[in-house]
Formats: sequence, structure tokens, C-alpha cells
Amino acid sequence: MSDSRTDAAAGADDTFRMIVRVYFEDTDAGGVVYYANYLKFCERARTEWLRARGFGQQALIDESGIAFVVRRLSAEYLGSARLDDELEIRTSIDRVGGASIVFVQHVLRGQSRLFEARVTVACVDLARHAATAIPGPIRRLLSSPN
Repeated sequence: MSDSRTDAAAGADDTFRMIVRVYFEDTDAGGVVYYANYLKFCERARTEWLRARGFGQQALIDESGIAFVVRRLSAEYLGSARLDDELEIRTSIDRVGGASIVFVQHVLRGQSRLFEARVTVACVDLARHAATAIPGPIRRLLSSPN
């Protein structure tokens, strides 16, 4: 699993940043980061984005019975990361709907953009297995500047 660290606050442009290091287990037989691991890096960044704003995934499940799940994803692979690279995952919100959030995420090595994704997550009531409105405290957080 990749080592990671996060910025506690978003940048001036309201972009959340998380740093990960590429380990041997992240690479494929060709010595580059296996394509699915970019999705894992982005998943971790979205989780840390939520945690940095005071909402842990397990607490949401335990206290509210909800979870955020990926509903739609489009991705573009632009370059290759390799063993020991330090990558920055940038996460920002593009749009907030009644029961969904659309994130834009970029993976960079220095100034080089290696991967970009547009990810729609849905807020799901786990007992009903159905979409539900984003809870008020999270909605207020999303609509107010950080």
C-alpha cells in the first residue's frame, strides 16, 4: 500500500492535495504503475478529502447509515509513474447534486500530469440500497467556502 500524506486544508483554489509514494506493489511487470492503482490513489484522496472536512467514512456508516459510492467514472491516462515516484493527487468538486457529487481528480509527478478522472459519487442509504439526499451538514460544507 502506498505511503500517503495530505494537506489539512484545500489550497487557495479549493483543491485538496494528497501525496503518495509509488511502491513496488503498485507497479506491473513493465515497472510502471498498474492502471487500476491510479483509481485506488484517487479513491484514497476522496476519502481523505472527506475526512479533512470532519466526515469519516466509517462514522457516516455508523451514525447516518450512508456511504458514498462511485456511480460513474471517466479517466484518461496521460503518462506513466514508476517505482519510488512521489505523486500528488489533486481533488476538487465540479458539481454537487441532490444525491451526488462530481469530482475532478488529477495525478501529477512534479508538473507532469499523468492521469485525470471525472468521478461521480452517489450518496446511498445502505439499509435501502438506494440513492438518498446528501445529509445537511455535508451539503452545508460543500456550499460554503473552505
